[in-house]
This record gives sequence, C-alpha cells and structure tokens, in this order.
Amino acid sequence: MLHPRSLLLFIVVLTLCLTSSLQAEEFEYDPYNGEEINELCAGCHGQFGQGGKEGEYPRIAAQPIEFTINQLRLFRDRKRKNLAMVEYIDDRQMPEKDIYDIARYLADIKLKTRMSEVDENAPDFDAYARLLETKMTMQIPKAPGDIERGKKLYNKECDSCHGKEGLGDHKKAVPMLSGQYTNYLWKQVKQLRTLERIHDEDSPNEELLNEFSDEDLTDIFAYMSIVDD
Repeated sequence: MLHPRSLLLFIVVLTLCLTSSLQAEEFEYDPYNGEEINELCAGCHGQFGQGGKEGEYPRIAAQPIEFTINQLRLFRDRKRKNLAMVEYIDDRQMPEKDIYDIARYLADIKLKTRMSEVDENAPDFDAYARLLETKMTMQIPKAPGDIERGKKLYNKECDSCHGKEGLGDHKKAVPMLSGQYTNYLWKQVKQLRTLERIHDEDSPNEELLNEFSDEDLTDIFAYMSIVDD
C-alpha cells in the first residue's frame, strides 16, 4: 500500500503541470494561425500531434490548453530544457498569441483508438478518407506490468486528478496519461527524479518520486497503456 505522502507526490508529479498565470482569455482564437504553427510542430510530433518514435516525440494532441501553454512558456523561458525546442520557441518566434493558438488547435484534435469497419469493395468506398482515418488513429503499445494491480493503484491514487480514463482535466490543466507513450512517461520520471526537470521553482531541490518503486509505476503505466483500448 502506498504511503499517504506517496499519494501526494504521485498526483503532483504526474500532472507535470507547473502553475503559471494564464492569459488565454485575452486572445481570440485563430484556427488558421494554429494550423500554420502546427505545420512546424508536425516535423517531430506528427501532423495530428500524435508524436512518434515510441515516445521520443510525445503525443501533444488533445492535451488541455492550459497545460500546453504552461509547457511552451517553460521551453521559451529556458526553464524546461529541451534542445530540440530551442530554435523554434522564443519571444520573437512564439509570442503569447501564437502559444494560445497552437495550444487550442492541438487541444481540439481528437485521435481515435481503433479504425472503423468499412467495406473496401463497396462502390462508395473513399480511399483518401480511409487514409486520413489511419493517420488519425493512435494506439500505443501495451506496456509490461501487472495491469490489474496498476488499475487498483490508479483508481485509488490518481483518478481524482487525471480522471477515470486518464484523460486529464482541462479546467485544472492536468494532462492526459492514457494514450501517451509509456517511454515518454518514464523519461519524465527520470528527469524529475534526477532534478533535470524542476517541478516547483520555489523548491528546486525537492526530490520527487523517490518514495515510489519502479514496480508501482510500471503497473500504473501498464494500465494506462490499455485503458483507452
């Protein structure tokens, strides 16, 4: 059974969400600008924000707007290190208006987890539509671990913040965990444990996740990898 303090740490860490004053309400959404910016993001994260390379580039589609805004600000201000992002995001290339537009654009993308059943021999079969559906269908690989134990741990410790199906919370800027690459989640755990990534600037030396065993996280991530199947 997890220690009460572990519960708090798990909720705090896996939200991966640093508090930041939000200015989203100041802007009028421009979907065309968001689409144009996404063309640049697509080079790594995919046309529909689905990520790739087994989590080297994380899924960013359908993440809460405020969460994405926070992360882009951290990259821009060099408070979250990521060499791949440096050349693309600064005050000149990514002003607040652009940050809002791309965050909103990505939040509106809905990725399916399975293809619809169609008759490819039917006279009205649309090959292009089928190809597009293929690109917008994302199913991450099943991760190793005890899924039933992971489900129990998740339901007990995590769903109050991340939701029953791990879809996050748009109002509280809590990111989705289901549908995210397991390798990417482990990478974030490592960075937080080694303080390569700072969660709370007011407590930069705070050690997070050290009270959680790898087995606990393995089982939770195993459940997260199948919950949206």
